[in-house]
Amino acid sequence: MANSSSITHFLLLPFSGTRQLQLLHFCLFLAIYLAALLGNGLIITTIAWHHHLHTPMYFFLLKLAFLDLGAISTTVPKSIINSLRDSRDISYAGCVLQVFFFMFLIDAEYFLLTTMSYDRYVAICRPLHYETLLGSRVCLHMATAAWACGFLNALLHTANTFSLPLCQGNAVDQFFCEVPQILKLSCSTSYLRELWLLVASVCFASVCFVFIVVSYVQIFRAVLRIPSQQGRHKAFATCLPHLAVVSLFISTAFFAYLKPSSISSPSLDLGMSVLYSVVPPAVNPLIYSLRNQELKAALSKLITVCYQKQ
Repeated sequence: MANSSSITHFLLLPFSGTRQLQLLHFCLFLAIYLAALLGNGLIITTIAWHHHLHTPMYFFLLKLAFLDLGAISTTVPKSIINSLRDSRDISYAGCVLQVFFFMFLIDAEYFLLTTMSYDRYVAICRPLHYETLLGSRVCLHMATAAWACGFLNALLHTANTFSLPLCQGNAVDQFFCEVPQILKLSCSTSYLRELWLLVASVCFASVCFVFIVVSYVQIFRAVLRIPSQQGRHKAFATCLPHLAVVSLFISTAFFAYLKPSSISSPSLDLGMSVLYSVVPPAVNPLIYSLRNQELKAALSKLITVCYQKQ
């Protein structure tokens, strides 16, 4: 039995016990990570480079790309290094930092996606008031609030989780340090305080989810009242990428955290964690760029300019 004061490192869950599969995991995660870096980096550069993209929608998309880069950089590089070195270790301090930054970035991303649904609601349902309701200062305040909420929530969970005595060893059943998996290592009567924080977070996340659903109900009602088919198509084209990203993020994260314990297993938990923590940052740039003609044109122009300079 280990005490939290004596733990100097944690052991992460490996994807496989065979060396060949570990190297396969290294190559796969490295490819996904590089794709995420490239895709989000291109979105950030394109939006920052083209002044006509300095609108509320692209302002929030820029922030989303930053959060995606941060979230995937918090977990994947350590997993890649461990697979390459055939290791499972992560230091105690590294685990604390990983929990804090991952929760901070994921929570901020969820709050930002909620804000982006309001942006789409105003753009389609109240277009005449768009510049008034979503001025540059308002957008900055909303983005700052999303980051601040994520920071506060992550700070509370991290401080509370690692203040609990750990009596069940130091083996974490996940490829990165995650709060529910750390709680499994705590003493049987000591984790109730953190569970209350988790319940409060789920309730707050549910409020955000209801806000997103209500926003899109209003959006779809407004779009269906547009007389021209071209107008409806254009309105849907601006909403579907955000709706796809929200659906992917919420469905995988909610199932990962709220699935019944009767169907829980290390392999299922591992697969679901990959779906909500690794896949979205890599595919979000693709989702947003496929149906956004304005962003595709700006990206093509940026690539052409860079090629000509060479």
